[in-house]
Amino acid sequence: MSLLAIHQYLTTYLVFGALLFSLGIYGLVTRKTLIGMLIAAELMLAGVSINFMAFNRFLAPDPSVGQIFTLFIMAIAAAEAAIGLSIVVAVYRHYKTVDAEDLVNLKG
Repeated sequence: MSLLAIHQYLTTYLVFGALLFSLGIYGLVTRKTLIGMLIAAELMLAGVSINFMAFNRFLAPDPSVGQIFTLFIMAIAAAEAAIGLSIVVAVYRHYKTVDAEDLVNLKG
């Protein structure tokens, strides 16, 4: 594969990963519900994973490095989803809402 083709493919993956990450940040800032914020955080982690795999595929001398980082990101995403959803369920049981604007008074 020529250097120009590698650059073109790498750029395509990096732009797609940056787009996913940007959509995640936008969703995290604009969403009012906690579930929407969790989904936006998952989009951000997916964008980071795509970037790691693109660098792994085209630039890394050891192909397992990017894959290991991506597996760690997947594990963090799974833990974030499980813990985040359990917190959302606990907040809903106590406050009867998942709207983040209604949860400003979380003191004791």
